[in-house]
Amino acid sequence: MGSWVHAELPTGGSLDITSLSAYLNSSNDAPNFVFELIRSSPTMIILVLDLPPRKDLVLWPDYLKTFYEDTKLDTHRQALEKIPEVQPYVTSSLFIRTVASPTAIFFRIQTENGGERIDEIIRDHIDPISKQVLGIWLDHCACAERDVGEEDKAYLRKRDGVIRNKTIEVDLGSSFPRLFGPEAAKQILEAIKEYFTV
Repeated sequence: MGSWVHAELPTGGSLDITSLSAYLNSSNDAPNFVFELIRSSPTMIILVLDLPPRKDLVLWPDYLKTFYEDTKLDTHRQALEKIPEVQPYVTSSLFIRTVASPTAIFFRIQTENGGERIDEIIRDHIDPISKQVLGIWLDHCACAERDVGEEDKAYLRKRDGVIRNKTIEVDLGSSFPRLFGPEAAKQILEAIKEYFTV
């Protein structure tokens, strides 16, 4: 599921949200992929980049090792963390924080000297790191051959459905009414939910 939203804000300025989420089906229990870049001013962006787990990492330590440790996924978060303008971003949604992986990138990037520095950070750091994380997901998750039993498939279908619907509700449900008005937002959200329950 991908989206790009641009809206002029009543208070001045604009809001740009770029999102890409990739969900695997129940025949593969590997992590999904989430990318979101929110730019609410020329000098501030929020970056979300993660491979959310689909199994309990405490009960399945091999899952943690295979998808997070062996792939050295956390090195990408550590690299971004070294940039002076980068600060941790803590979403107010406990649900989003609950489904994130331990290597999740949740950062707020703010500069003081105009949008040129933000553009430089996007070009030189966010762009290559996002592509590397996507590459890890494609090579080790999307193309992974995993033996998933029927009981696990039913669990994954249920879990993924709950996460998709809740994410749509929390993420899009909070911004769409402001961008499109309550009635249009409700219709859009219902269509998106219906599409993903098929």
